[in-house]
Amino acid sequence: MQHTFQSLSIIDQILMTMDETDRRRPLLYQLRRQLQEDEITFEDARRTIVELEGALEKVTAPANRVGTLLSPPENGIAYITVGGAEYYANVDSRLDERRLKVGTRVLVNEAFAVVGDMGESPSGTVGKIVDVLDDGRLQVGQEHGSQTHVLLRGADLEAEALKAGEEVRIDPHFRVALEKMPHSEVKDFYLEEVPDLPWEKIGGQKDAIQAIKDTIEMPVLHPELFKRFQYSTPKGFLLYGPPGCGKTLIGKATAYNLEKQVQEDGLNLKACFMHIKGPEILNMWLGESERKVREIFSQAREKRREGFLPVVFIDEAESVLGTRRAIRSHNISNTVVPMFCSEMDGIDSLQDVVIILTSNRPDLIDPAILRPGRIDRKIKVLRPDEDAAREILGIYLTANLPLAEEVLNAHDGDVRAAVDDLVARTIAEIYARRDDTRFLEVLLRSGRKEVLSRGDLCSGAILESIVQRAKEIAIKRCIASGAEDGIGFDDLLVGIETEYSENEIFPPTDNTEDWLKLLDYDPENVVRAVPIRPRRERRISRHGVV
Repeated sequence: MQHTFQSLSIIDQILMTMDETDRRRPLLYQLRRQLQEDEITFEDARRTIVELEGALEKVTAPANRVGTLLSPPENGIAYITVGGAEYYANVDSRLDERRLKVGTRVLVNEAFAVVGDMGESPSGTVGKIVDVLDDGRLQVGQEHGSQTHVLLRGADLEAEALKAGEEVRIDPHFRVALEKMPHSEVKDFYLEEVPDLPWEKIGGQKDAIQAIKDTIEMPVLHPELFKRFQYSTPKGFLLYGPPGCGKTLIGKATAYNLEKQVQEDGLNLKACFMHIKGPEILNMWLGESERKVREIFSQAREKRREGFLPVVFIDEAESVLGTRRAIRSHNISNTVVPMFCSEMDGIDSLQDVVIILTSNRPDLIDPAILRPGRIDRKIKVLRPDEDAAREILGIYLTANLPLAEEVLNAHDGDVRAAVDDLVARTIAEIYARRDDTRFLEVLLRSGRKEVLSRGDLCSGAILESIVQRAKEIAIKRCIASGAEDGIGFDDLLVGIETEYSENEIFPPTDNTEDWLKLLDYDPENVVRAVPIRPRRERRISRHGVV
């Protein structure tokens, strides 16, 4: 660049000394322009060479390594791990050591000096805390019985109150626990809010509800009286009976009404409801189902220490607490049942934790679970009779629903009277014993025959479904006609026919005994059960209402 400038200066001096008419002047101007162009070309080439040299240096330089900081730097020295090995490395003086915390990723050059701060890793393996050591370190393992590791706490976990069973995210080098993870299983088991379900919303089960009140609410409300009588308060309860009759509803309502009752009496006690579906506990990995049982009870005890009264509600209990069998192959009940019994033995009474099991088949639950001292009360939830069914139907068929004009006109516009009449006529139709309402003929060993009708199969779930079907029929009619209409008795009749026709699914003969138990019908002396099909013409005519 300097040489070109000097050349151009000489040419300018020559041009100044030459006469304007000198023929050599154009040649000098041409030379001057060519020198300028050559200088530009040379400068571009030089810049390209510099860029290529820089790129070559980058692609041939050794890669920097990424390590994890194991302790805060002191006097410019950091304790790090890189690739499984540990180093005391120098820290670049340009880095702010105060920002380097345990668990931070650091950039390490070929001399193993810390030259960069990369922050915490956004990813990593999730492990479960097995134990919290006295010095705060964590013994962590992964699920399915793998070996455990002892980890340091990251900076974000130093003041965190961690417990066994909780999950943490681990750095890629598997040396530091970085973050506490939300525990999805416990969230599923534990419902933060107790369901708003007063006893009034459960119809037809007065005896079962009263048994729950006597056994659960009274000892909590009057502990001194029960202590004076040296009364051993129960630990657990079994709600059993046919499907759809309100076992789950009663279990959910227990927590709400217990909390409501104790607060009305001035006691500072809140209930929490832990809803576990039996099959959720089952896991293909050896030891996992037992771990879940331990975890459920551990969470319940933790909530009790926090001042709550936990209600542990296990639905479909026979699926996980079935009778143990002496067979060579592994049966999950053989290990889950002893674990459940052990946890139950660790509960003093319902002053600590309330255990409620539900089952359609209590005969399949292991006797060790049902013995006194563990499950102390067995409460049968019966199928509703006509009076109970009328009460249940009144919960779903209410006065605030739109009713058909002919129904209201028949009662001079009195909505309450119209609803009561619809309920009464619907229940009368369900419990009517006619040829077209029979569904099962049972032959007993004595030679006697018994015929089961629709009313023998009635349940709260069926009554709710009938009302839902009637609503659907009325909605479709309103859409088709474009006029405002409501629920009529014919809609309920169609709902009854449709509901029972869709439930005409009978098992093979060899499964009849199990199926009859689900119907709450004692199969002890049953020789054969034969389904009775209703006449097709009647069913078609009912559907013709729409």
